[in-house]
Amino acid sequence: MNKNNVYKNVLSLLKFYPLAIPVIVLLGTLSSLFEGIGISLFMPLLQSLYQTEVQIGDSNFLVDLLNRIFVDIPTNNRLIIIAVCIVGSIFLKNLLIYSNSILFSRFNSRISHDLRSRIYRQLLSISYSFLEGNESGKLMNTLASETWRTSQALSGFVNLIINCCTISVFIILLLLLSWQLTILVSILMALISIITYLVTRPVKRLGEQALESNSALANRMWEGLAGMKVIRAFGREDYEQERFDRVSIKVRNTFFKLDILSATVNPISEVLSSILLVSILVITLLQDKTSLPRLLTFIVILYRLQPKVKQLDAARVGLSALSSAVEDVLSLLDSSDKPYIRSGHINFKSLKQGIYFEGVSFAYNVGEKSALQDISLFIPQGKTTAIVGPSGAGKSTLIGLICRFYDLESGEIYVDNYALRELNLNDWRNQIAIVSQDVHMFSTTVLENIAYGRLGVTEDEIIEAAKLANAHQFISELPQGYDTKVGDRGVRLSGGQRQRIALARAIVRNPEILILDEATNALDSISEHLIQEALNTLSENRTVIVIAHRLATIEQADKIIVLNEGQVAEQGNLQYLLQLNGLFAQLYNLQHRNAHI
Repeated sequence: MNKNNVYKNVLSLLKFYPLAIPVIVLLGTLSSLFEGIGISLFMPLLQSLYQTEVQIGDSNFLVDLLNRIFVDIPTNNRLIIIAVCIVGSIFLKNLLIYSNSILFSRFNSRISHDLRSRIYRQLLSISYSFLEGNESGKLMNTLASETWRTSQALSGFVNLIINCCTISVFIILLLLLSWQLTILVSILMALISIITYLVTRPVKRLGEQALESNSALANRMWEGLAGMKVIRAFGREDYEQERFDRVSIKVRNTFFKLDILSATVNPISEVLSSILLVSILVITLLQDKTSLPRLLTFIVILYRLQPKVKQLDAARVGLSALSSAVEDVLSLLDSSDKPYIRSGHINFKSLKQGIYFEGVSFAYNVGEKSALQDISLFIPQGKTTAIVGPSGAGKSTLIGLICRFYDLESGEIYVDNYALRELNLNDWRNQIAIVSQDVHMFSTTVLENIAYGRLGVTEDEIIEAAKLANAHQFISELPQGYDTKVGDRGVRLSGGQRQRIALARAIVRNPEILILDEATNALDSISEHLIQEALNTLSENRTVIVIAHRLATIEQADKIIVLNEGQVAEQGNLQYLLQLNGLFAQLYNLQHRNAHI
């Protein structure tokens, strides 16, 4: 990313705050103007100390203008009046600075929140295929760290604009005092800025390295915490510690180098600027001592200008260092290159006939083998339909398409007489509940995990759902009952307990379509029996879609669809499929034979 792109990208983010920016810049410029006026008033003040009459017709425009303001004021009062005007200018300047700092603080606090909120909204609305194709650690780093660094870049850019306006005000005053001296000083200050730029040029490259190393560290943290059981089970603590330290050291070294380069701006600017100021003062006074008031004013304005130039250089260096963060955030916010699941406009109330797949094909990534290939099938309303087949047959993909986690590659899914993509997405998903083998528990209480199924549900309804799910007894025995926190992803609960809470969450949702994705596969026989008992109660008068490896659990299904390598191999009821003596019969007989060994 070149420098122009950095400013262009930051400007594209500033459009979200169209009112705040002009006001902040205006207040900053006005405060500088009043500061310049206050400093300029020292010329008539110094002249009043050794001249009884104000000199009108001075060769300098600014000096003459200020003298004309005070020409009619008596000599005895002139000094006091000018001093009051100087204090008034300083007061107005500080009042504007205080107002601006309050406004800027409010603006700055909004930036980080707004960016995080926009990124999170993007992650919630984007297609699940995008989330699967990107590392969780990198997305987390963008959300947590790069949004904060981008807000720094936005703040730095606003400060850069204010500094540019302030520098312009001071340069105008300097030109009015002595255009020849101002041109000379400008050339020398430009040389100082060039020297600073050359010294800090590697900062952009280090900023890119900072983004990469931050993302790598976030990935290590994410994987380490998520895989802690595996790490300990295989005795890989030292190995993981070494990998973490290696990435952490890279982050430390990168930011240390960034700090070193950023820290060089101030000493370089201050030393060279001091040499410049002293040289101007000595050379000018040796030539003309009578111009002392004007020269002192020139020097004071120039002295006040120096920090602004240093801040300008620091802001430029800071923007270069943060350019990668801005690009990363903008890239994630960009909606033009990402897949979205768009909601349809048809309101959906209830399923009347069933779900139809007509010539449906789907691949997770372009160029990869299709997970589903030209399948056509029917899932009837109010019946239990089982989806079976070997691993990788496309069972979970089919469920993902029904839930509209992904959009189709070709073909169409119909709900009654409407294409699924034409239905209102919220209406459709509100009719679905999923109970899967991989249950996700939020790091909160049991009560809130169950209530997640239907927001606004009463506590009595939650308890009733827990009873139906055979979960009430064990929940009551927990330390705080329903108010017990389950820990990260339900780590404090057993697999069977998590499954029963997930089932209670589905019950409280009261869905029209219940999806059971291998919901009992990893459970012991007691837990499986309890959950199966609850599922039988819940399945009454609903459309149930069951994915199961244990074929014994789907013997009562009204319809069984057998998938193999992304295609429908067989479909029918249990007796028909067993008589067919095809893939289902082979799987069924194999499981029954193994069960008796």
